[in-house]
Amino acid sequence: MLYYSRLRMLGVVGICLISALLCLPNFMKSPSSFLPWHQVHLGLDLRGGSYLLLQLDTKTLQHDRLQSLEGEVRQGLLTAHLGYRNIERDDATASVLVTPRSDSEKDSDRKVLEGLTPSIPGELAVSEKNGQFAISLTPEAIRSRAREAVSRSIEIVRRRIDSTGAIDPSIAREGEDRIVLELPGISDPQRIKTLLGTTARMTFHLVSPDPTHAGPGTTMLPLSEGRGELAVEDRIDVDGANLTDAAATMNEGQWVVELKFDNKGADDFARITTQNVGKPFAIVLDGRILTSPVINGPITAGQGIITGSFTARSASDLALLLRAGALPAPLTVVEQRSIGPSLGAASIHAGIISLIVGFVLVVLFMLLFYGRFGLYADVALFANLVMILAILSLFEATLTLPGMAGILLTLGMAVDANILINERIREEVRNGRKPLQALQAGFQRATSTIIDSNATAFLAHVMLFVFGTGAVRNFALTITIGIVTTLFTTLVLSRMLIVRWYAHKRPQELPV
Repeated sequence: MLYYSRLRMLGVVGICLISALLCLPNFMKSPSSFLPWHQVHLGLDLRGGSYLLLQLDTKTLQHDRLQSLEGEVRQGLLTAHLGYRNIERDDATASVLVTPRSDSEKDSDRKVLEGLTPSIPGELAVSEKNGQFAISLTPEAIRSRAREAVSRSIEIVRRRIDSTGAIDPSIAREGEDRIVLELPGISDPQRIKTLLGTTARMTFHLVSPDPTHAGPGTTMLPLSEGRGELAVEDRIDVDGANLTDAAATMNEGQWVVELKFDNKGADDFARITTQNVGKPFAIVLDGRILTSPVINGPITAGQGIITGSFTARSASDLALLLRAGALPAPLTVVEQRSIGPSLGAASIHAGIISLIVGFVLVVLFMLLFYGRFGLYADVALFANLVMILAILSLFEATLTLPGMAGILLTLGMAVDANILINERIREEVRNGRKPLQALQAGFQRATSTIIDSNATAFLAHVMLFVFGTGAVRNFALTITIGIVTTLFTTLVLSRMLIVRWYAHKRPQELPV
């Protein structure tokens, strides 16, 4: 039980030395660009940066769904050779209102409307009032669509932020329709706000035969750079969701954005350009026409370019947005806060002081109450701190003030384990056991208790990490790592130090 082979001792010492090496990048610059140099990143409260609270425009989300539903209703009735007097949207009631052409077609109209395919189960409800049919979006479907839109927006925001090179951004949901974004080290997030404020929904539409007037099934959209308006068909002929890649390149001395489509997008593009040679084709981004070139011939390769008055930055940003994907609805910044580097430095100083003071007090307590065994517990405690920092560095984790609090709490938990072992050894000595038997019985009886208590704490903090967000996750992360390192330093390292001391001294009494 108390025997340590040479190989086992070398393994323990090796782990401690490797941990110390992994900590080095946090205290010195990399001597070579070829060396893996992993560091702990500081969070927003320690490093300074920006805090943005974004809100998803659910009204636009509902409006877009009603617009597409209106097109589906119109297409369904025409396909069934049924007419109508009027079709209109009612955003207030989340409905599409249909006035039948005649009373004799009402039953047929109802069958067509009830046969519409919902985008999610239970989305549509058909009712009749005052001679009109109302196809309404159910409240459950609206809430479900909003939740899904927020989840999709978080992933798209993450891809856009990662493409800018921001280090360790924190992105989390808040409430039903809000997203919290923390950007450590970015004090002026104007470019980030511009990227996130752009929905980046790209669609391709045929231009109306009468481009100066909007008729049924067409909408007037503004041209880029304020060059007027153009009537385009509401039907989306090619959807930007089918893009697989977008890149900013030079073409004939001008910056352009090259597009590549997946198989469905390539088929739609080939079909539209084959059937509409000689007609203008509008490329629409977020409700604004970027360009409306004339189709000179079929385009079957699944590729195209967007031309315009692009600069290198604007072309790169547009390509970045298109690669990351379109937001399901616009995001608006409802709150912004900036934390200066000086405040972050003050937080770091306060956190380090609290760690040092807490560590020193614990060391003095162990030395005063347990003597030599307290010294060995202090050595294990220092190794515990080094190993926590090493693991955080290895995975380049982000450290925040709650994370530093978690480290300090871990040190206290580690001391508890050492106190438990030392008290068990004292009890065995008082019961008249010899030193070797007291050591063996003390470690043996305390081990199961230490493992049980730390296992329950470990599971609790894993759940905090899985289901928590922001500061809670960082607090749970440091404690979870600390529990693992505590078990190693308490049950392996401190035991090894005591065993080596006993084997060398062979004392008649234990100094506890």
